[in-house]
Formats: sequence, C-alpha cells, structure tokens
Amino acid sequence: MTTATLDGRAARRCHNALNSLHSTHYFSPDLGREVGALGITDPRAVNFAVRAAALGPVGAGTVAATFYNYKYELVARHVPAVWATAGPDQVLAARARAVDATLRRLLGEEAVASAEMAEAARLALRAAEGCSRSARPLYSAHADLPVPEEPHLAYWHAATLLREHRGDGHLAALMAAGLDGLEALVTHTATGKGMAPKWVFSTRGWTREEWDAATARLRDRGLLDGSGELTERGVALREEIERETDRLDAAPYAHLGEKDVARLTELAAVFARTALGAGAFPADLLGKR
Repeated sequence: MTTATLDGRAARRCHNALNSLHSTHYFSPDLGREVGALGITDPRAVNFAVRAAALGPVGAGTVAATFYNYKYELVARHVPAVWATAGPDQVLAARARAVDATLRRLLGEEAVASAEMAEAARLALRAAEGCSRSARPLYSAHADLPVPEEPHLAYWHAATLLREHRGDGHLAALMAAGLDGLEALVTHTATGKGMAPKWVFSTRGWTREEWDAATARLRDRGLLDGSGELTERGVALREEIERETDRLDAAPYAHLGEKDVARLTELAAVFARTALGAGAFPADLLGKR
C-alpha cells in the first residue's frame, strides 16, 4: 500500500486514540511518585525530564527546540540542572514503572493481560515500523529504546513512537504556517480542542500578557477576530496544518494497512475511553477559557 491510498482522517483517528492513552502518564500521580523518588519533584521538571530523557542529558536549547511550545526561560530553569539530580537512564526506568502502575490502575488488570492488549501492541509496533527517522529527533531518540516485553508496556512504547513521529512532523507544519510556539497554542485553544489558557500558563511558562500579545499578532494577521475566535482564514489555516501533518505522518499507517488501522483504532479507542472514564485527565484541561 502506498501512502496515498490511506485516508488521512483514518490515520488521524488512530493517532488520537493511541495518543490519548500515551498522554495519561503526564497527569498520573504515579509519575510524580516514581520520578519524585529520584529527587525531581517540580512537576515541570518532571515533564521535561521524562519526555527528553530519550535524547540523553541535553541542554535547554535542545528541549525548547524539540518541544516547540514551551517558553525557553522555563525550560532553562530546569534543564540541564535536572540531570544532576537523576540521569536519563534513571528517569526512563522511573517512567516505565510509572506507566506500568498507571495503566494497571486506569485499565484494570484484566485489560492489561488481555488478548486485545497483546493484539493492539502487535499492530501498533508494526505501524511504527513505517516511521522515518529523518528530521524527527524525538521519535528517533525513542526509537533507540528497547521494546518492553510486557504487552501493555509494548503498546504504550509503540504509541509513544507514533505520537512523537506525528509530533515532529506537526512542528514542521507549524513552522511552515508561520506560527511560533505560543501562537500555535493560542490557535489550537481557539479550536476548542487545545489546552485551556490556565494550563498553558502553568505548564508552558507563558504569561497572560504574552498570551494577549500573541493573540494581537494573530488578529493582525486576520486569523483571530476581536473576541479571540478563529476567523475563516484561521480555521482554514488550522485545517491545512492538520492536513499537512497527516501527509507527513502517513507512512506508518499506510505500512499497517487500512484493515489493520481500523482494528487498531477500535482497540485503542476502547482503552482510551476506559482511561478517560477512570479520571485519567483533569476535567478542566481542555477549553477556550
């Protein structure tokens, strides 16, 4: 199957379901407990450490570049100092323990040990075989990590690979669209599918004044209206960004094939709904205000 024969919307649906389960660990008390035991207790330092650990003991510049929408000054407050507290290998091991505990808690032991979980892991890992390392630093770094033996951890690992592969391509699409990191956040929030501003301020390091300045820039470009909603041009730009991201992320799902993409989406959606129902995410995480 060529990359042109798979509907990009089908691949996006599959990604969204996979990413939902991957993202649960960022909000899990298990992560704070495991990484906190290493001496890393600030939630933002935990976030930088666990996502960047696959890159090695990198500095603030690398993290800011690969994460894209975090304020550099916030990153520099914690990186590279965090590596003096715990090395990347220690952080990766702590993350694995946290993910194990989180998935068992959110999904239940029966689902973790199920044939469906093993099937989902096989399918997701096969899709990841179609990923490309070129210009994808976060994906490529995670692809160097060993695949866990237990199916639920292998599934999470594969979801991470697919999430970072799409994410690296998404950054290229944002840059091509002329959106800096904060502008990308503002426009995503304006779609109603992004983080509420309070979460942007607390996790990304931006201030209300900087948010308002970015909003003004976007308004001057005709992408937002006076109330902060997307204009027709703004909606079109966000849709084009997603289409370009789909195009850059087509290979793993084309490699898996239409039938198996549908099956993986079905399995992943069940796991994601279960996690959501178990309170995996804060109730006020998403929203325009």
